Amino acid sequence: MGRQSRTAGTAKARRRILLVDDHPLVRERLTEVINREADLTVCGEAEDRDQAIAAIPAQRPHLVIVDLTLKNSDGLELIKDIRSRWPKLRMLVVSMHDESLYAERIIRAGALGYITKQEATRNILVAIRRVLEGTIYLNEKIASNIISRLTAHASAVAATPPELLSDRELQVFDLTGQGLNTGEIASRLHVAVKTIETYRARIREKLKLKKPSGLLRSAISWAHNHGTA
Repeated sequence: MGRQSRTAGTAKARRRILLVDDHPLVRERLTEVINREADLTVCGEAEDRDQAIAAIPAQRPHLVIVDLTLKNSDGLELIKDIRSRWPKLRMLVVSMHDESLYAERIIRAGALGYITKQEATRNILVAIRRVLEGTIYLNEKIASNIISRLTAHASAVAATPPELLSDRELQVFDLTGQGLNTGEIASRLHVAVKTIETYRARIREKLKLKKPSGLLRSAISWAHNHGTA
């Protein structure tokens, strides 16, 4: 009887985690690592925004782990969505994207941590527990860079795409660099083709690119150098 009570108490005390990633193998590996811990459990999985939004009220997680690239949707927009609907729900991003480009954006959007999939093999449990405590988790070097940028004078900040473009513009720029055309980007982001054309025009203006071909070359070069292509 006492043993059953202790077991039930341990299960009840486990912090519930929802995984949102479009790669089944990634979800399987994370589930395996997390479920080995006595204080943590994976309560559900989702591969896109709609599944995640449906799973949250059903599974009532304490933490949502989100990838930035999802099936038919975008992780950054999902983070903003979750924050607006469930402001107290904690979120951690685990992604293949370069954290130097997206870490600050996901913190502004409402997540409390960012860890690359490469680093996650070593530090995922540390990141999970840190975020569950309500503390921001970032790679030390990235945290330092963000603080430096925030304290630097505006004129001293490098005029790179992440500095100049809005969240949505950076997404369009990134997808352009990955080889997607206007129609494909519109479909991926669930907006009209005309909207993507407007974003591209703004990007060209901000990056001082006179021709559409210049935008394509710049986006391909940038995506290649930052590992998103």
